[in-house]
Amino acid sequence: MTHKSNLKLVSVHLPEKYVEYLEKLVEMGLYPSRSEAIRVAVRDLIRRDLWRQRYSPKRRMTA
Repeated sequence: MTHKSNLKLVSVHLPEKYVEYLEKLVEMGLYPSRSEAIRVAVRDLIRRDLWRQRYSPKRRMTA
């Protein structure tokens, strides 16, 4: 995880079911906290979308 000084608080509203699933992941020991699970999910989403943007066939044809 990054140092706390590098973190910025962002408030989001999530459906109750999502929060329940996050709690289960923490209870299973997969993540130390809901916050860490959310950080990992956001990181993976950003990586996936940036990878798609960079390597999409449409983008390669115009390059």
